[in-house]
Amino acid sequence: MNAAAPGHARKIILSGVVQGVGFRPFIYRHALAHGLHGWVRNASGRVEIHVQGQPQDLEEFTRTLIGNAPRLARPLLESVSEAACADIGEFLIWPSLANADARADAGADADIHLPADLFTCEDCLQELHDPGNRRHRYPFINCTQCGPRYTLIEALPYDRPNTSMSGFPLCDDCLAEYTDPLDRRYHAEPVACARCGPTLSYGEADRDSASGNESAMQAALAALLAGQVLAVKGIGGYHLVCDACNDAAVRRLRKNKPRPHKPLAVMFPSVPGASLAILKQYLLPDEVESGLLESAVRPIVLVRKKPGNGLSAAIAPGLNEVGAMLPYSPLHHILLGIFGAPLVATSANISGEPVLTDNRDVEQRLAHVADAFLHHDRRIVRPADDPVVRVINGRPAPVRQGRGQAPLELELPFRLENPVLAVGAHMKNTIALAWKNRVVVSPHIGEMDSPRSLQTFEQCCRDLAALYQVEAQHIVCDAHPRYTTTRWAYRQGLPVSAVYHHYAHASAVYAEALAQDGALDAMLVFTWDGVGLGADGSLWGGEALAGRPGQWRRLASFRPFRLPGGERAGREPWRSAAAICWESGHQCPLEEASDPLLAGFWRQGNNAPQTTAAGRLFDAAAALCGVCKVASFEGQGPMLLEALAATHGNVEPDRVTRLELTRRDGIYFADWTALIPVLLEESVPVAARAAHFHFSMAASLLQQAIRIREDTGVNRVGLAGGVFQNRVLTERCIALLLDHGFAVTFPSLLPVNDGGISFGQIIEYGYTGR
Repeated sequence: MNAAAPGHARKIILSGVVQGVGFRPFIYRHALAHGLHGWVRNASGRVEIHVQGQPQDLEEFTRTLIGNAPRLARPLLESVSEAACADIGEFLIWPSLANADARADAGADADIHLPADLFTCEDCLQELHDPGNRRHRYPFINCTQCGPRYTLIEALPYDRPNTSMSGFPLCDDCLAEYTDPLDRRYHAEPVACARCGPTLSYGEADRDSASGNESAMQAALAALLAGQVLAVKGIGGYHLVCDACNDAAVRRLRKNKPRPHKPLAVMFPSVPGASLAILKQYLLPDEVESGLLESAVRPIVLVRKKPGNGLSAAIAPGLNEVGAMLPYSPLHHILLGIFGAPLVATSANISGEPVLTDNRDVEQRLAHVADAFLHHDRRIVRPADDPVVRVINGRPAPVRQGRGQAPLELELPFRLENPVLAVGAHMKNTIALAWKNRVVVSPHIGEMDSPRSLQTFEQCCRDLAALYQVEAQHIVCDAHPRYTTTRWAYRQGLPVSAVYHHYAHASAVYAEALAQDGALDAMLVFTWDGVGLGADGSLWGGEALAGRPGQWRRLASFRPFRLPGGERAGREPWRSAAAICWESGHQCPLEEASDPLLAGFWRQGNNAPQTTAAGRLFDAAAALCGVCKVASFEGQGPMLLEALAATHGNVEPDRVTRLELTRRDGIYFADWTALIPVLLEESVPVAARAAHFHFSMAASLLQQAIRIREDTGVNRVGLAGGVFQNRVLTERCIALLLDHGFAVTFPSLLPVNDGGISFGQIIEYGYTGR
């Protein structure tokens, strides 16, 4: 059949996630199956299609286009229009249009959707393990359905010359696959093999290096078996890797990093056809956690330990969960496969900084930690740490956005007149770029208190602007004047809007609730975290805010107390314990608080800012229970306290301590004073005291919610802030609220911690500053 003869043609434009997912070869095959001629090409984030043939074939082609799309694609049918037939007797895949040409041709702005880094697909895994395949044990095998994307893209359109693979010319065999529209590696931009692609190298400080994939891998295996610590280069950065069952190796990693207590992630070998079989020998994943572990993102999932599991006790000391993940790159599959047991795989960085990506940098900065280095020569264009997820109330709750899921693209509930950049907070920083009705949230950057963090932050700002072809004309930042991101915002020469920290938390949850309900007049959001600057100039962190973005009213909080030492209290929970004891007239029994000079400075208000932070109350409880008086990482005390509470189980409602509510200037204040004797009662097991504290705090939240509902009629409740990463607390709060007729929203799109602040800043700005 000559499909061009009837003179019927259509031009179809698709947007959404249609680049980097094998969409053009799909269109090619789809057109051939319907006997159509024409062409397809990438164009400024879109895919343009010209098809011509019989009317019924054109109709069927268009009707089935979306439903038959590749698994990883998320196409949106932007337009279908009649077109003039061209003199073309076949179907072709045309070269991508440059961005400027594409916009001129389409008469529209770019509609860029970046592809995420993808885990190794089943087809590639079969080839990886097949001795007869030319890519057998090749550590960088990939196709259109898997492999790195975001971390190697230098510019758009997403073509090989615009990636860090541009320096690896294809051999004849790979070129034949790359140019064959019927091959699954057609225009798989990172495609390569051992003849033409990236190569591993292994090096130690005092020994000759090993180059070549097999030699380097065998040297790495020998080092791991000898109990050494390796820095292994992956997709979005390096991991520090060692035998997860070798207590001496794990403790040496901790000592040298130094990272004395913070949990370490563990990667488990994946058995073909039973990917969780080995993991289940050590851990107890439930159904939801199992699904997350095997999902396309391959995140780190917090999973309960199995009694007598055999992992080093130093991996997650004092906790009853382990951050677990499965291999997601071919290099991981090979390494875990030949080692045959779980490996610690924690981010290779200086504590709090973004993960390291450069071969030379990692050798210079982590020489004191790693005994050896397993490098490769494919450049990582931008870092992407592993995402972390915890299941709370039966649903995934992101803890950290990262590789495989970021940048995260969301739709806004409004339309912006001009592009806006939100720069987030100071801890667990992310940024968000928003324009029209779209917002893109970056991967996790980290704590903004080091030069490298600022450098990565600035690179991320530039990258999002360049890749999405959107230049911000306004900046939104946190209201705290000393945050690194706030100071940076005011140096850029653009208009700046400052948003109070807890308003951003509340607005982020409001946007999720609005997306669920479709319409939402007002809600009540509990914003419980460490500390953030409040609208009254004090340090908030235990607030109940009612209203909507741009109209938040503070209606409840905790009794304020002053923190001796100010910011030092975040890493020294004994200071929060001393504060609540002194504030309520109790004698603090902790030796660290015995210096009379310290108490004198506190009474004078000298370096003792006032706060209402729930996070500091959890710190105080951990210290008074003897669980953690000095923390080596943020949140250590509350995490240990929660782990103990989880072992105790429920506390009956009539046994909890009721926190007295008093109202002042229209705000309810919950008084935590009655909890202090309970926390100090040494005759009661620590786990029982920990559980009592959690359940009493949840009961106080319910009491505040009921009072505010009586006053305002607001029945929708949201939970926001890092304190609600605590599963014991959060599940109890949700259960109590639901039992009393409240509708509850708990974030599932973005982290409830400060990783969601940049998104919340965009929402708050969108309702006030447009």
